[in-house]
Amino acid sequence: MNLFDFTYCGNYNRQIQNLSRMVPEKWSFGDSNDNGILKGYLEYTFKRVYEEGKICINQEYAIFNTGLFNHYYQPVYAYFVPNLVPDRQEWFLDGFYTEYHLLKTGITNLPEKAEYVTNPADLVFDTHLEIVPQYEHIFGEEENAQRLPENVRNSSMKVQLFDGALRQTRRMLEADYKTAIPQYYNHSIQLLIPICLQSPGRPDLALACVKTADGARYLGRTCLTLKMAYHNARLLARLESSWLHP
Repeated sequence: MNLFDFTYCGNYNRQIQNLSRMVPEKWSFGDSNDNGILKGYLEYTFKRVYEEGKICINQEYAIFNTGLFNHYYQPVYAYFVPNLVPDRQEWFLDGFYTEYHLLKTGITNLPEKAEYVTNPADLVFDTHLEIVPQYEHIFGEEENAQRLPENVRNSSMKVQLFDGALRQTRRMLEADYKTAIPQYYNHSIQLLIPICLQSPGRPDLALACVKTADGARYLGRTCLTLKMAYHNARLLARLESSWLHP
């Protein structure tokens, strides 16, 4: 179930603007003001809470916990009322409200936020383990290869360039294990690490790593653009003072 099958959102851009004002964070990439990060966050969060059965629904309203907090760290909820337009979605997005506002109106059964992490150890990168990249996927599949900088993609030395960048990444991880940023993807936690192919300390891509079944090494499954990586990582937590930013 996606958000737009569940509800009619009316002026969705205005609703998202209202939410962005409630939640102090940079929600657009670069100089854009489209709130694209927030839209992606909200739509993926809805899918997750629907999957977990965490949407509170009765005859009068439906509510889900956005997982976001206002300036005062009060939880923010999406609130829906029955859609009065026939042959449309069952619900209409009334707006986004704080915990206080909903409790004041007499709504006390407030749902929990989405859960993604079952083992906190999955959030920490083990710097003792080897990283084995999946080069057939990173270089061999056209869609993935297009994510590489053009000068690297067309180089006959691209594997050597990537290996050199990965060695620098390992040093970054050894200096600060928090360099690895967790992301939620395909119902699992992966760790994103920066790959600096053109300039030291300036990431071009994020390599998504997952432990092998025996926990003896990491597989570098695919490279993501920094925008893709940010969308996935923001589902878990607000990102501050990291190499991955909008």
